[in-house]
Amino acid sequence: MSGVVDVVLIAAAVVLVVVRQFRTRRVDTDRRWWIGPGVLAVLAVREPGLLDAHHRVGSAVLLAVELLIGLAVGAGWAWTSRIWAEPDGGVWSRSTTAGVVVWGVGIVLRAALFGVGAALGISQDSSALVMALAATLLVRSGILAWRARSVSPEVEGGTADAPVVGRPAWKEPV
Repeated sequence: MSGVVDVVLIAAAVVLVVVRQFRTRRVDTDRRWWIGPGVLAVLAVREPGLLDAHHRVGSAVLLAVELLIGLAVGAGWAWTSRIWAEPDGGVWSRSTTAGVVVWGVGIVLRAALFGVGAALGISQDSSALVMALAATLLVRSGILAWRARSVSPEVEGGTADAPVVGRPAWKEPV
């Protein structure tokens, strides 16, 4: 694909992911939470430009840093997401304003990393960004699934508009 098409597709994927996460969504606690990020990772690895052929070590370092940023953004995003359980046992989540800050910091760090690569003359393909997005989504989904298993329904109070935050299953009510 051309560079412009890659940029448009990546931007559309990021917008779709972010918009969907700021809506109230049921947390997938079964074993399928990793499939979406896995598909993105496979697509990124299939692309031939993941590493710059002329600067293999430098591009590998940039890719590793990109992945670390992706992992950190995913973890930060998961821990800043609000999570609760409904009386029927369904666990729900919604990203918070702090999640927007985490995404903003991640975007700034990635832009700076791209600038460093450009200054060093290292060609950076969009597949590295797709790989980092896969890492972000994998970590976020995994942490949310883990958190969802430790939340029990709160039956008192709460409404459809303002659900009560579930309490950890191991905690005794006070």
